[in-house]
Amino acid sequence: MPEGVIIKALSGFYYVKDGEKYIQCRARGIFRKRKIIPLVGDHVQYEAERPTDGYILSIGERKNMLNRPPIANVDQAILVFSVREPDLDAQLLDRFLVHMEVHRIRSVICLTKWDLLGEEASDSFRSLIDVYIKIGYPVVITSSRTRYGLEDLSDRLAGSVSVVTGQSGVGKSTLLNALDDSFQIDTQAISRSLGRGRHTTRHVELLPFSGGGYIADTPGFSSLDITKLSLDELRVSFPEFLPFSESCRFRGCMHLAEPNCAVKAAVDSHDIDTGRYAHYRSFYQEISKRKRRY
Repeated sequence: MPEGVIIKALSGFYYVKDGEKYIQCRARGIFRKRKIIPLVGDHVQYEAERPTDGYILSIGERKNMLNRPPIANVDQAILVFSVREPDLDAQLLDRFLVHMEVHRIRSVICLTKWDLLGEEASDSFRSLIDVYIKIGYPVVITSSRTRYGLEDLSDRLAGSVSVVTGQSGVGKSTLLNALDDSFQIDTQAISRSLGRGRHTTRHVELLPFSGGGYIADTPGFSSLDITKLSLDELRVSFPEFLPFSESCRFRGCMHLAEPNCAVKAAVDSHDIDTGRYAHYRSFYQEISKRKRRY
């Protein structure tokens, strides 16, 4: 039985790469009955008499998967956020980081449009960057216009399957085009009246990267629902909490109102960033309200 990898999903068709061949496939009805949807990145078995009328027969075991963007079997997530136009949304960045932690996907933070910052603003951003580096997240600073930082980012992408996602209008498509001019991804300027980007990418697709590996271009979006996570999943999705949580008085401490909480003490002593902790409390309330409602 021939095998391949889904590299694009569009309008009910799945485009499977098998060596140098590309087969346009549909999914068998059995997947709908089992409520399984083939995803870009899936390793599949298929049958096809012609390149345009294949059928996916089975899907291999996934090492990970995301629902939004819908993709499977990725090695890392490149979280692209701009420092200006639109301004960096640190809470949204932390939503993405929590999302990737829950799905056990390594995150790399990529800040774009660095050329739009003045020297004074650059210094203030450096302190924020240091927060994430201290936690253990790699941070790459880039400018597509000046090509600053592109070599560093290219090295991190080489040989891996990377999902590139983030807030809309941050220059994600422009960045990918700058990394590899064979991509030719459509781009649009951000809406100045709304202060956010327009969605230029309409589907998920694995793009072969000239440096080796694949890059998944995905639709950008401006919000990320984390309310489907459990409170326990949230608690362990802030890596900087873990070294301190072992010293909390109560096992399973949620680091909110409990006495003798080592995490809260670390926040007070600035060993844990107060902004990140505030986001944790906000996410906790968001999840709790949904749980009570349903």
